[in-house]
Amino acid sequence: MAQKQYHVAVVGATGAVGQQMVRTLEDRNFPVGKLTLLSSERSAGKKMRFRSEEIEVQAASPERFDGVDIALFSAGGAVSKALAPEAVRRGAIVIDNTSAFRMEENVPLVVPEVNESDLTWHNGIIANPNCSTIQMVVALEPIRKAFGLERVIVSTYQAVSGAGAQAIEELNEQTKAVLEGKPVEANILPVKSDRKHYPIAFNAIPQIDKFQDNGFTFEEMKMINETKKIMHMPELKVAATCVRIPVASGHSESVYIEIEQDGVTASDLQAVLREAPGVVLQDDPSEQLYPMPAHCVGKYDVFVGRIRRDLDNRRGFHLWIVADNLLKGAASNSVQIAESLLKLGLI
Repeated sequence: MAQKQYHVAVVGATGAVGQQMVRTLEDRNFPVGKLTLLSSERSAGKKMRFRSEEIEVQAASPERFDGVDIALFSAGGAVSKALAPEAVRRGAIVIDNTSAFRMEENVPLVVPEVNESDLTWHNGIIANPNCSTIQMVVALEPIRKAFGLERVIVSTYQAVSGAGAQAIEELNEQTKAVLEGKPVEANILPVKSDRKHYPIAFNAIPQIDKFQDNGFTFEEMKMINETKKIMHMPELKVAATCVRIPVASGHSESVYIEIEQDGVTASDLQAVLREAPGVVLQDDPSEQLYPMPAHCVGKYDVFVGRIRRDLDNRRGFHLWIVADNLLKGAASNSVQIAESLLKLGLI
């Protein structure tokens, strides 16, 4: 019997994540019968290649979702708030890559390797978590299942592609300017709308998104709150510090955890992660084998290494976690959610 084909829409198709969504649909051979590409008025009219055809990008509007089965959104929170409910009203299931719906009680926040079963109670909108959260929970969930989990402290080293294609261009321009001894312009980071901007070339900026009243940034609070929701652990102790570094793609994270069980070794954690879905263990100090962003770009997995027990806490462990933020952190996790909907017979 021929596999059913689906009408899929990608909103924000010309953006950094949107382009990866289109590529991922093709690379993973998702059963797309018709692909509708949507964007802002400014990008409408552009053409993008999918499989063997050129598809013209259209301006996003409510009527564009007529007949759509699955709509992948990655065009900013305001667009999602305005158009996602319209898409649902017209019969589509929305998988949203923005923070617009993530913490709403009636919206599942899903990483398929961690909480795929939450898809069974969606009401038309499914939220894709923050990129830095996704890669961390993929690595932590198998550890939680095996040994329990009490505390997480994470420091991130996040690529500029997380701030969009313009941030990558600015990194390249600034790097060239510094090397040529020319003045450096900064217009994007740490937050495009803020009054102050800093160069990212040869720099590290300890701010991603806006500061909140508690001294944490919104990015840090996303990691804290989303981790608890995805893992169904509202009492889990989580703290985060998020830093932007001059890497084009690939987020890295230094993660300290405290588990519940005593007597666990680093080798025990390695054994669990070696068999974990979506995880690649790269952990051999004798061969200088460990994950690096330069090696994870273009790959769907989460890479884990530098696993070691804390020197002062026998239930404390340190891990180094790396993933492609545009793929597992955004596009491929969204497509995996769609694949899970098919697998579970929910569409």
